[in-house]
Amino acid sequence: MVLERFKLEGRVAMVTGASRGLGLAMAKALAEAGAETVVVSRHEEEIRAAAQQVQEASGRRSLAVVADVTDQAQVENLVQQTLAEFGHLDILINNAGINLRHPFTELPTEDWEAVLATNLTGPMLCCRAVVPHMLSRRYGRIINVASILAHVGLAERTPYCASKGGLLLFTKALALELAPYGITVNALCPGPFMTEINRVILNDPEKYQAFIAKIPLGRWGEPEELGGAAVFLASDAAPFMTGAVLVIDGGWTAQ
Repeated sequence: MVLERFKLEGRVAMVTGASRGLGLAMAKALAEAGAETVVVSRHEEEIRAAAQQVQEASGRRSLAVVADVTDQAQVENLVQQTLAEFGHLDILINNAGINLRHPFTELPTEDWEAVLATNLTGPMLCCRAVVPHMLSRRYGRIINVASILAHVGLAERTPYCASKGGLLLFTKALALELAPYGITVNALCPGPFMTEINRVILNDPEKYQAFIAKIPLGRWGEPEELGGAAVFLASDAAPFMTGAVLVIDGGWTAQ
């Protein structure tokens, strides 16, 4: 009976930033648990290839939609496309994110604004477009992908830390507002994972080893290792969990 609660048959899940990395891994995990998926990215060729991967891995329908989560009109159209295709939307994973690294004294204002627009305003726009539908059904699962850098700082990451810290408290505030309607809002906080956004570190042996030294498990995470947590929060295995944060970082923030 416990395992039955993790199944997502009959559910529709939207994952932003799903063309690769953590987003693609979570979309695959949700589909393998039974959900039909909507995968979203700004890059058309990549997101169509991702949708095909999800379908082939799971046998479940996956709709690829090209959209920029910082554009309100595109986000609203994205939700309308989803409802037209599937009739409902049960799960939203706000995963799209960017990280522009600069020493603070060299930080261009436009880079600060770009990071906050994608990492913080984007999830707000997606939630604002999706929540009315969830309210009408008195059911929903929203998962915001924050970061361990919402909990600890890192030099040359001021925009990223600010955006992810803001996303964490956005999650908690929205969770309180939506709790009476059967909608849960939680956050995942990944640590260092082997993804494209971290390529600059992965390709620098000195920086890579500096990160390894902070991880008690002694390695970086693989994207697939986030899938189980996403399924848990998206499923009926976590109905009493809202405003919560799951940290998946190999022990970094336990120190």
